[in-house]
Amino acid sequence: MGTFSIWHWVIVLVVVLLLFGAGKIPRLMGDVAKGINAFKKGLKDDSGDTPTADSKPIEGSKEKDAAST
Repeated sequence: MGTFSIWHWVIVLVVVLLLFGAGKIPRLMGDVAKGINAFKKGLKDDSGDTPTADSKPIEGSKEKDAAST
């Protein structure tokens, strides 16, 4: 139960390459990057939609609400 040597990491790398193949790993990492970018874009879009305490109400909205009741 010691630390991992370089040979342990080489064996792990060989097993991962055998399981996933050399072509799948870059494709998988590209998909992860696209997912992260989509997540960040979604957060950025959502933050602009929520009103803050400093935002002013739309003018005329009270008049429309009073006319509809």
